[in-house]
Amino acid sequence: MSEVSNIAMQNPANSKKMLLAMVGIGIISAFLIVLTYELTLPRVQRLKAEALEKAIFEVLPGTDHTQAFGLNTDGTLFKIEEGDKSEAALYAGYDKDDKLVGYAVEAAGQGYADIIRIIYGYDPNEQILIGFQVLESKETPGLGDKIEKDEAFLNNFKALDVSVSNDGQLQNKVVTVKQGEKQNAWEIDGITGATISSRAIGDIIGKSTMEVVPILHQNCKKDQHKMDSNEQR
Repeated sequence: MSEVSNIAMQNPANSKKMLLAMVGIGIISAFLIVLTYELTLPRVQRLKAEALEKAIFEVLPGTDHTQAFGLNTDGTLFKIEEGDKSEAALYAGYDKDDKLVGYAVEAAGQGYADIIRIIYGYDPNEQILIGFQVLESKETPGLGDKIEKDEAFLNNFKALDVSVSNDGQLQNKVVTVKQGEKQNAWEIDGITGATISSRAIGDIIGKSTMEVVPILHQNCKKDQHKMDSNEQR
């Protein structure tokens, strides 16, 4: 039997005090953790919102202002008012003349270390991706984090083909290939030494564009048809 147990048996009052003290310390610690979280949450949310806004302008060059949209289950878009972006799925970017530059789309998926959150820019007129940024990643420093820094890798997303066929689906799914083996406009040239992380980016974008791009393409066609109809009147 341990010395602490012996003391507890010999001094039950002291044992009770010790137990109460431990419970009290636990309660105070939990309270401080919750209080710290509540106090820092607004700042964390503000910083995330600022980082997201900056990323939108980065992946959609030429954008002057944006509009957040949500995505209905039937594939239609609905506008989200300023200050309520909890349902936002994507962001439309417009130039100074209110002409659509493209859409910034958030996506996420499993990387080597943890979930990777990204955002990419889509030009519906050219049917290509025109920008890409990592929003959140815990990939290995010096290896996996090359997906954020490697210039050759980032160049993949300046004109990545996501053309939609006549049946309304993507003609080719975006995939990552081994570094130096890219032959097609819808392929991402991977990173040697960061194979899993760069392949994860291809998987994330491949899945997201298969689901989202056809919807955006169809919505742009409808908007163009409305504009043409209005001009003819």
